[in-house]
Amino acid sequence: MAGDPDEPLPAADHYFTPRPRSASRPREVRFLYRGQILVFAIDAGLFATHGLDPGTALLIEDLVLRPTDRVLDLGCGWGPIGVAAARQAVNGHVVLTDVNRRAVWVSRRNLRTNHITNAEVRPGSFFAPVAQDRFDVIATNPPYHAGRPAILRMLEEAPAHLVPGGHLLMVGKGSQGIRFYQAQLEAGWPVEVTVRGRGGGYRVLDAVAPG
Repeated sequence: MAGDPDEPLPAADHYFTPRPRSASRPREVRFLYRGQILVFAIDAGLFATHGLDPGTALLIEDLVLRPTDRVLDLGCGWGPIGVAAARQAVNGHVVLTDVNRRAVWVSRRNLRTNHITNAEVRPGSFFAPVAQDRFDVIATNPPYHAGRPAILRMLEEAPAHLVPGGHLLMVGKGSQGIRFYQAQLEAGWPVEVTVRGRGGGYRVLDAVAPG
């Protein structure tokens, strides 16, 4: 199910904010994932309020995990990446984070709705909620509206939250500067950055932490 992640929000509102000002307008979406129907609550003031956006859908499609992986869904929104990851890493653990308190509440609800018991949601900006944690995989459709300095800081901090050989998976499109961020990763990470998936103008980058 596709949505428009770039739809305008009310004046002075933004999904990358602790407390969105837009009035809550909850609704439900469903999509098929690996033979199962997943059910999600979504709401105003979050990213992709009309359903699963194409970039996130591509990232989920290209997400390949081991059953025991520890996974971070960074900037989880209403939680589709985290739920998909928990479905794959059945003996692992998934942490979803978001600065937006409404996103945290909705994601927790979506974990319960989809009977996910190997995941949790933590409030906070970028890596602050997982300051002492390391993961096998960090998966993110980052909050590009937060601005280029914030995204660059995220890329700089990511290796400290990956185990040796861990993967950072990041999705974006040309208008969001994904090729610029790919070049930054290639310049700053010692291991080659690959493009794991492409489609609809989006690409999924795969950067591997030094082993």
